[in-house]
Amino acid sequence: MASAPQPQHLEPPERLVRTVSAWEGEAGRAWLAGLPERVADLLARWELRPERVLSPGGQISMVVLVRQADDTPATLKVGLVTDETRHEHAALARWDGRGAVRLLRAEPDAGALLLERLHSDVSLRSLPEQKAMLEACATLQRLWVPPGEGHPFVSVAEHTARLAAALRERRGQPYVPDEARALVDEALAVRDELCATAPGEAVLLHGDYHHGNVLAADRVPWLAIDPKPVAGEPAYDLAWLVRDRLETLVATPGSQSAARRRVAKLSDSLDVDRDRVRGWALFRAVEAGVWALAVGDRESGELHLEFATWL
Repeated sequence: MASAPQPQHLEPPERLVRTVSAWEGEAGRAWLAGLPERVADLLARWELRPERVLSPGGQISMVVLVRQADDTPATLKVGLVTDETRHEHAALARWDGRGAVRLLRAEPDAGALLLERLHSDVSLRSLPEQKAMLEACATLQRLWVPPGEGHPFVSVAEHTARLAAALRERRGQPYVPDEARALVDEALAVRDELCATAPGEAVLLHGDYHHGNVLAADRVPWLAIDPKPVAGEPAYDLAWLVRDRLETLVATPGSQSAARRRVAKLSDSLDVDRDRVRGWALFRAVEAGVWALAVGDRESGELHLEFATWL
């Protein structure tokens, strides 16, 4: 009689350990300690055969390339459940493979998703910037669908209200330079105005859309991954495309003009109001910059705040 298969013990990648420990503290370390056991349990119950753990992988999730019982390739993602990631499965189910990776199975409370296999080492960052932006826009348009009746997605106004509250609290902290506080005030005022004047009906937004979150696929050329879904206006989703490849943009002569041209080109190509794209890019860059300063990532924080001044 054949013996039962032994549980697969896979260790989380170094980057996952580092980021979750830094961002979540003791709670994050406790989650990491139980992660190998949770992954082993999912592999056994879902009848998956692991091939390898992706490294560096996600910042708050462990990603394992697997084979299903019928030998079909798939990807197992087990992530930290947060307010931003809680409804990732619902967004993927709503898109049902249209513009985004297809969801095969999920246990949302455990942060566990079984996804179709994409080419994890080939993102839009592998393309020249102009071509990558064209492909990014084409893919993003397919994601902007009605969120559905009775949907679980938080609105942009509600989500950014939480971000704005945290930003106000951090504004006076020693890690925020004095010269940046006026920029924080501007970002908060812009956010309030954008929410007060939000146009039209809400659509389902990716929430974290940038070149690194669009991977090469087999059934279509490119598919989005890793949404942090919210419901709201399309301009919000363009904010991260405006600041994509930021390190390269900073090193380019005329960075400020280049950033403003991005706002214009992306707005025009997707028929979205330029001022609203600029406003959300400003707010999101300032919020991300101050958050980075708060967790000790001074280089990223200063970079995002500098970018915000260009807008």
